[in-house]
Amino acid sequence: MKLGTLKGIGHNFADSFASGLGLLIGYYAMNVFAEAAAADEGYLIVDFITGATYGAPASESLQRAVHLYRDTLPEFCERHGVNAGDIRVLQVRFGTDVVHGPHFTVTVENHAGRRSVDRYVGIPGKRLHRARKM
Repeated sequence: MKLGTLKGIGHNFADSFASGLGLLIGYYAMNVFAEAAAADEGYLIVDFITGATYGAPASESLQRAVHLYRDTLPEFCERHGVNAGDIRVLQVRFGTDVVHGPHFTVTVENHAGRRSVDRYVGIPGKRLHRARKM
């Protein structure tokens, strides 16, 4: 699987979760950014392969959404022509701050060990481009 394809799947999956509507799992209202901001950690990491969360404690409702997303990942990948078994890592770090507002970082890795880490800001998530060094 091409890394670019995997990056697209990671972004779309994370963006759906970040939207707060949960349309991939029907309609499921949630606010991952509010939960991340309410905790001392200030972020919440979701592992969509295992269904685990790290950082800020996830509410029971949000944890349920994570599990539903994890369970729908194979079908989502299949619709995009990808075997979900080829994905080794699909983790997203959700947070919010005064500079960027809501943002998320998507980490994907395929079974060949190729990895990508991309940061997105806003809802929907737009790629954060960093200034080039001169």
